[in-house]
Amino acid sequence: MLQVKHLYLKYTREYFALYDVNLDIADGESVAFVGEDESGKTSLLRVFAKLEKPTKGEIYIKDIPIEKLNYKTDISAGYIPATPVFFEKKSVYENLKYVLKTWGYEESEIENKINQIIIDYAIEKLRDVKIKDLTLEEKYVLSLIRLSMREVELLMVDNIFDTLTDTTMEVVLNLIKKLNTKKTTLIVATTKPELAQKLCKRNIYFKNGSVVEALDKG
Repeated sequence: MLQVKHLYLKYTREYFALYDVNLDIADGESVAFVGEDESGKTSLLRVFAKLEKPTKGEIYIKDIPIEKLNYKTDISAGYIPATPVFFEKKSVYENLKYVLKTWGYEESEIENKINQIIIDYAIEKLRDVKIKDLTLEEKYVLSLIRLSMREVELLMVDNIFDTLTDTTMEVVLNLIKKLNTKKTTLIVATTKPELAQKLCKRNIYFKNGSVVEALDKG
């Protein structure tokens, strides 16, 4: 699914966000990027999501060089960033409708699909609430619900976990597990090794922008 060769990402002359990163992630694998804040895990996810352009190195997703990859036609991917992206002044319903229209659904299909999502995830009370009035936790949950409306081959979840309450954490973990089908390759970034263990079968450890064999204890 995903191959990284000698990847570097340099923000300034002195500072490498990523330094000589090499890794392979197989189709259908669930992998956690584990490390402290600013260790490189989020930077690598942003490169995968084509939000950052690497300084040098190679990335292949489904054997396609990332610079040639089209996320609309080559692979169905979902990315949950630490700062959720919505139309803040529009309602939950309007945001979901926009996404479905973008995916080419007919008006009648859109109405039925949104109504079913609202029932399935018990978010009736949020239907007409503007995004700007939601809490950050509610936005994270809605981001995952939005992805549930289609099958995702590559699911990337940034470190959204550190500020969640126990109740919301359980909801978020269950949503990620539900999205992670047999056809899905899952990559989760987290500072918490114990959380990585709940979601993923393999950990890749990051420190100072590089992949390391293990994290220092203590």
